[in-house]
Amino acid sequence: MEEQIIRTEYSEVMQKSYIDYAMSVIISRALPDVRDGLKPVQRRTLYDMYELGIRYDRPYRKCARIVGDTMGKYHPHGDSSIYEALVVMAQEFKKGQVLVDGHGNFGSIEGDGAAAMRYTEARLEKITQEVFLSDLDKDVVDFVPNFDETEKEPSVLPVRIPNLLVNGSDGIAVGMATSIPPHNLGEVIDASIAYMENGDITTEELMNYVQGPDFPTGGIVVNKEDLADIYRQGTGKIKIRGKVEIEQDKGGKSRLVITQIPYPMIGANIGKFLNDVCALVESKKTTDIVDISNQSSKEGIRIVLELKRNADVDNLISLLYKKTRLEDTFGVNMLAVADGRPQTLGLKEIIRHHVDFRFEIAGRKYETLLRKEREKKEIQEGLIRAVDVIDVIIEILRGSKNIAQAKECLITGKTEGIRFRTKSSQKIANGLHFTERQASAILEMRLYRLIGLEIDTLQKEHRETLKKIAWYEDILNNYETMAGVIKEDLMAIKKEYARPRKTSVIQAEEIIYEEKEPQELPLVVLIDRFSYMKSMDPSVYERNKEAADTESRYILRCMSTDKVALFTDTGRVHAVKAKDIPYGKFRDKGVPADNVSNYDSTAEQMIYAAPMEELKSSLLLFVTGQGMCKLTQGSEFDVQKRTIAATKLAEGDKLSSVQKYDGQGQVVLRTREEVFLKFSAQEIPKMKRAAVGVRGIRLDKDDQVTEAYLLLPGTDVTVDNGEKTVALNRLKLAKRDGKGVRHRK
Repeated sequence: MEEQIIRTEYSEVMQKSYIDYAMSVIISRALPDVRDGLKPVQRRTLYDMYELGIRYDRPYRKCARIVGDTMGKYHPHGDSSIYEALVVMAQEFKKGQVLVDGHGNFGSIEGDGAAAMRYTEARLEKITQEVFLSDLDKDVVDFVPNFDETEKEPSVLPVRIPNLLVNGSDGIAVGMATSIPPHNLGEVIDASIAYMENGDITTEELMNYVQGPDFPTGGIVVNKEDLADIYRQGTGKIKIRGKVEIEQDKGGKSRLVITQIPYPMIGANIGKFLNDVCALVESKKTTDIVDISNQSSKEGIRIVLELKRNADVDNLISLLYKKTRLEDTFGVNMLAVADGRPQTLGLKEIIRHHVDFRFEIAGRKYETLLRKEREKKEIQEGLIRAVDVIDVIIEILRGSKNIAQAKECLITGKTEGIRFRTKSSQKIANGLHFTERQASAILEMRLYRLIGLEIDTLQKEHRETLKKIAWYEDILNNYETMAGVIKEDLMAIKKEYARPRKTSVIQAEEIIYEEKEPQELPLVVLIDRFSYMKSMDPSVYERNKEAADTESRYILRCMSTDKVALFTDTGRVHAVKAKDIPYGKFRDKGVPADNVSNYDSTAEQMIYAAPMEELKSSLLLFVTGQGMCKLTQGSEFDVQKRTIAATKLAEGDKLSSVQKYDGQGQVVLRTREEVFLKFSAQEIPKMKRAAVGVRGIRLDKDDQVTEAYLLLPGTDVTVDNGEKTVALNRLKLAKRDGKGVRHRK
């Protein structure tokens, strides 16, 4: 085959390919269809279960069988996505209406995953079979080829309720995402009926029926006034609070019991909530909680907070709403595939699309039923006529050479080649003009149908068929009649499957939490060489002073309302609130600085620490590895951010030393090659923290400053230099930016 080279702009090829990919993800995987409220993987899984006969009144089947069959026939995108969709449809804490009846471990509300598909079993729920999958045999939806064109699958399921609202949906596509909350089945059905009765109904009027989301976890929606805008535009934020009950025990103590949680809290966020409550206790945000336990079970959520006597219960509840996920937001983005493309839809638009779909499937259903009844009518009329001339028909059958000849005579009246007993019988046969369907039915008719009672039954069936034909024609030709049939069906579904609302919808005031002023107490903060931090009462430190001084790298005295500044070799300074540092006994291990600040022990090294209050009135001397020096006012580091740049560093440079400077003395810089340079600290200029500084020493290639010493008047300082010592006071005083003197080891 001759090679063909197509020259085109690369960007155009990439653009087209990416758009094709994005649309495939959007339409075929990530977003639900507004008509049945299902994503393709959900639709295919339910249809496959229906095809396999895994009905609600039959035994469970292994999920591995369902997943494998679905993947092999309809959804070739991996077994994990199919099983995950199957599991979610069986979890009552995620869906407003469970669609799959799961048997086995299908996970828990606390985030435990489902067991492997080889262990679990499933079958369809009754509502799924009767409301989602019924009438598939009545040509109500189009069937399309599967991925390899070996099977047919429905393009959409004939769902008879607005499932997109009832069960909600969430999914991330390319460049867009959907997040639709679940709603109460009965309310959604009432809204659909109201729309059918008045197509001009407003969103606000629909909300007389749909109060708001109805989450399976309950909770309280507290921004009722915002719901109208959310349902009109299809986007917004819903604020949800958990339900908290107050119980009293016999001893006069109170306990808070959380019986319902916000929908976004399900999964790992329940554990995070418990940790957040513990953190509030540890950080002394509240002293009213003495114990917390999670007593949740299959019966429901029950998280118990034991309180001390005379606790301020109302303020504590406000604290929980304010500082934990007991109050959370659900971001609404009602994006779905409508008319073949993704659209953000409001409440009315979703109901309109579904009602239009109901009329479409109802029209196709009754057209199919009407066609079948007309065929039945045709056959019945033929059989009734045949009874009147049954003797002639018997003569035709006995006188014909084969069935084709007899059938032709019944249809056209052609009698050539057929033997008759009498000319009158032949004359009657010449006048027969049955249709082909009637002729086939006559030839297949059994003799017992000639019994008088059977003939009466046939005539009765014919009258019933005529009634059905008239009824179906009335439904198809009159909007009001069809609307009445759909309403009646919706009311029957509501009567059998609707459940009371779980989520309350109110308009509540913004939570006001009166944070008590922290008590100002003196602390001693200890930081060891591994950057572990702990704080304690000064009296505890004094009793253990010798051991503390030996084991600690930094010993800082500050107040509980102060911050501790941690300077690192990367030129950053991290601020740690003293109250966030674990307070306790001297032998407590403490916590890594990483846990209470943005400090990263794997990427930086702490070179200096000091109380922030102490730094405000101090000058700090900065020296870098490349010999840059400057003085900076300590107050520049007292900012609200947890981490800021302490100094600007040149490329490849690191901070070697930070220390307080009281305005006098001399500086000695020491390098890796044991070069020492001593000069007056007065030569170092004061600069802002964003400045690089000035050069303090001229370094040889590959050399760098490792230490900086401040010599105060009247002090003698010596440092080890191998086996020798160097008296820094005796070094010759030079000028800044000099070469220094090398001292060999």
